[in-house]
Amino acid sequence: MTGKVQPKNEDGIKVEEFADTGGSELKCLNWAFKLDKLGVEVRGIERIPPEERDAYVRKSKFSRVKQFIDVIGLWVAACGGLTSMSSFFLPALSYNLTYRDSLISGLISMHLGCVVPAFCSIMGAKSGCRQIVSAKFLFGTWGIKAIAVLVIVSGVGWSVINCVLGGQLLASMSSVPLVTGIIIISLISFFVAVFGIRILLIFQNLLAIPMVITIILFYILVCKKIDYVEKTDLALSANDVSSSTNRGNWLSFFTIGYSVTSTWGAGASDYYILFPESTPAWQLFCLTYLGISIPTTFVAVVSIICGNIAYSYKPWKDAYDLNGVGGLLNEACRPWGNFGKFLVVLFYLSLVCNNIMNTYSCGLEFQLLHSWFINIPRWMWVTLTTVIYLVISLAGREHLSTIIANFLPMLGYWISMYITLLIEETVIFRWSKSMRRLHYKEFGSDNEILDDNTYLYNWEEWNNSSSITFGIAAVCSFVVGIAGAVVGMNQVYWRGPLARLVGDNGADIGFWLCIAFTGVVYPFFRFFELKYLGK
Repeated sequence: MTGKVQPKNEDGIKVEEFADTGGSELKCLNWAFKLDKLGVEVRGIERIPPEERDAYVRKSKFSRVKQFIDVIGLWVAACGGLTSMSSFFLPALSYNLTYRDSLISGLISMHLGCVVPAFCSIMGAKSGCRQIVSAKFLFGTWGIKAIAVLVIVSGVGWSVINCVLGGQLLASMSSVPLVTGIIIISLISFFVAVFGIRILLIFQNLLAIPMVITIILFYILVCKKIDYVEKTDLALSANDVSSSTNRGNWLSFFTIGYSVTSTWGAGASDYYILFPESTPAWQLFCLTYLGISIPTTFVAVVSIICGNIAYSYKPWKDAYDLNGVGGLLNEACRPWGNFGKFLVVLFYLSLVCNNIMNTYSCGLEFQLLHSWFINIPRWMWVTLTTVIYLVISLAGREHLSTIIANFLPMLGYWISMYITLLIEETVIFRWSKSMRRLHYKEFGSDNEILDDNTYLYNWEEWNNSSSITFGIAAVCSFVVGIAGAVVGMNQVYWRGPLARLVGDNGADIGFWLCIAFTGVVYPFFRFFELKYLGK
């Protein structure tokens, strides 16, 4: 940045320059203005100062209310569709869990996972920074690069699931090839994500209400065959499966349910960066928790019912075996003829709602990998992200259930370590004034800020490597947490020694051990880093 007064766009938000380009600076600014007029968001990972956010809210006396409504619509559209449903078809079909066990494992784990993005979202309004930019205060300038890679992998992985699901849907209801369905969902997601947060919010809110209506209608369709749930329970109870094996399956699905919602923590605050700094933390927490948990619960229950019916009802089971979740949905909607096909199309659009958010956030994370990357416009990173998950989707289009079963737990591992570090950093090393004084690199000698609990982090230093922590404690704790995952994970490619002890199929307890291992060592590592390495 050049340090000159920055021009502003129509929302009163400054249009940032991409680089200190000397003589070509004016040309760069003109380019930014042109993109902004077209509706393309030109801001990347740069922090939005409080005064700019206040100016945005002052545009209209209803804008504060509109911000909350927009975010509610965003979460309903993103979480109340087929992406969240896809994992909850599996407890009976893949883990041989009865209806009762499926509900208990799935709903408890899903609500536990909602706490992660709810806590993370608080940082959006307080900082004006994207979620993983805030993680620089834990991992430092170099450690954050590894976290950014994990977030990119997470977003790309979810996008692959969305694309393959979308392809299955179109292939099962028409003669459209699976490949074509994947390409269509990728292109729609790309075009919306390129325009950024404003168009994204409009798109999500337009589809939120139709999605709710679609799920209600799907409940009607599914519950017509509710008697098959009891048949499935009888069939599963008749299986010669030990109680320890059943507990192992229960725990493995628990990890998947937790991962469905907890992984939103990687980008939760991205959608609150225009909220005023004065927005109460409890409002943001409740808004995010309820915004994610209510629509996810709504779709999870009907998905569990549908999966249990499919276990015993042959037409649905055959459709699932042939075309996966897409085939199952299409078969369930078949009794309503063309209107049923219309519902399938709406399910397809729900995948786009989720995919847009993944594409948008991944485009930002690339800018954390190198200081030069900040100078490359966000829309170029969105393009790269789309190309990556499109290629992977086409390559793995025949293995969706395997991708879900093996990929989602991996996301649960790393996000569990991240939220553990974030909570301990905030509660132990930020809320206490005496502990906060250990962050003298970050706060300097400003006693007014150090004594005010409003400023737990000095957000103005978000991009100042000389003021931000080295990140040694967080990185070392993360490595220790990985050891917990290794001994507790239960995947096709690796079964940890502790995971093998539970039943015939093992149990995925990796994310519990991640939390335990990371949480125990971080306070000691962090105190040592701040006390002796922070000078």
